[in-house]
Amino acid sequence: MTHRPGHVHPTLDDPVVAALSEGVGGPMGTRSAGSRWWSPLRVLLLLTALCFAAGMVQKSGCYADNWTSTDVRYSQMCYSDLPYLYTGRGMSELAWPYTEDETVRSRFQVMEYPVGISYVAWAAGWATHWATGSPDLAERRAQEAGALFGTDQGHREIRAFVGLQAVGLGLLALLTVGLLAGVDQRRPWDAAAFALSPLLALTGIINWDLLAVVLVGAALWAWARDRAVLTGVLIGLGAATKLYPLFLLGAILVICVRQKRWRELGLASVAAAAAWVAANAPAYLTGPEPWKVFWSFNSERAADLGSIWFVLQQASGTTITAPTINHWSWAFFGLWCVGVLVVGLKAPATPRLAQLAFLVVAGFLLVNKVYSPQYVLWLLPLAALARPRWRDQLIWQGTELVYFASVWWYLGNQLAPADGGGAGFYWAAILLRLAGELYLVVLVTRDVLRPSYDVARDPVDPDRAFAPASANAPTPAREILS
Repeated sequence: MTHRPGHVHPTLDDPVVAALSEGVGGPMGTRSAGSRWWSPLRVLLLLTALCFAAGMVQKSGCYADNWTSTDVRYSQMCYSDLPYLYTGRGMSELAWPYTEDETVRSRFQVMEYPVGISYVAWAAGWATHWATGSPDLAERRAQEAGALFGTDQGHREIRAFVGLQAVGLGLLALLTVGLLAGVDQRRPWDAAAFALSPLLALTGIINWDLLAVVLVGAALWAWARDRAVLTGVLIGLGAATKLYPLFLLGAILVICVRQKRWRELGLASVAAAAAWVAANAPAYLTGPEPWKVFWSFNSERAADLGSIWFVLQQASGTTITAPTINHWSWAFFGLWCVGVLVVGLKAPATPRLAQLAFLVVAGFLLVNKVYSPQYVLWLLPLAALARPRWRDQLIWQGTELVYFASVWWYLGNQLAPADGGGAGFYWAAILLRLAGELYLVVLVTRDVLRPSYDVARDPVDPDRAFAPASANAPTPAREILS
């Protein structure tokens, strides 16, 4: 691997990587010529491709079974929403997700996701039909809506639908790691915590979350280059795909208040709003009532898997209503955001965007009423840049892996106690996951308040919220912090 001027090599920067490198010759030497071909970016892309491919292999049990067996999807932990939504939301009949046609609405539920995901799923439905020979839709519409799922033709289409999108999501993962590697050109290797994450492999195709993840990675890349308008556009498009990218504006607010960059704050905010409106316009104009379903569905949703509310409800044996959870979760999140604002303004040096964004998004997930397994992807790129230390990444991701296994065992009734009591092991897994996230929150907060601990801080200008985009900057001499 190449050690180019200006790059911080991980074997010289991270104690865990340095220790592991002893098995292949030790840390990078000062006279090492490296390889002209294997640049950091190419290595990261290869690692991402291998990681994502391993995830596809892990899903092969469900692929072979056409996602029809409950035992397989839970025991082999290969569940995905994609095959069920293909036949359950009208993509199998190429129905526009926001149509108000009464016939379509009587056959299929409305897509309960933001517009960005609905558009992509609809387009993937068209690609699936093209790839499987353009089946006769008139004949299909004369049958019951759910009849396709158990047929040979349905199996072919579902496999094509999932396969095509797996390739697309894999390409988005590659693009994401490339963007993360370019945020700070002194430290491209920080993106390896994303590229090599088993969580990327295991959760990458559960749903379409990587659509939002790549937009967040692009927003971090654009902000590092002082491109406020582009940053705002990317945040707006991300919020039209999943709500959480909107929280990056809160992180940008802290940076701009500290540095009195009012123009950049205004440009990013206006651009985000304009992009969000533009992305939502086709859906709203063609079907305002179906467009509202995402908002009503999430407002009316009760405590669900993975959340602290789910543990409190099951452990207490009482029902916590959706309005109560909405009230308290948003109140807690509001207080959390005020805390992040205070920490960001009190910090000796301007925090990095990834640090602040990680803290805000983590707070949202900690108090949200649903915490699906794939939501870890929201944190993964932010955590990789916010705390680029392999020890801490492994601890946090380890707790996520425990939860990933536990949720499928729980759904497959493999954690049900013989006496019929509560699933205490699953509750423990939820609490362990939240504890792992809080562990990383504490470390990132410490790095913000004590910048000497922040290994990614720009040594030339410590108050700069991002590193200068220069591959020719001198290699910083830094102490390895454990």
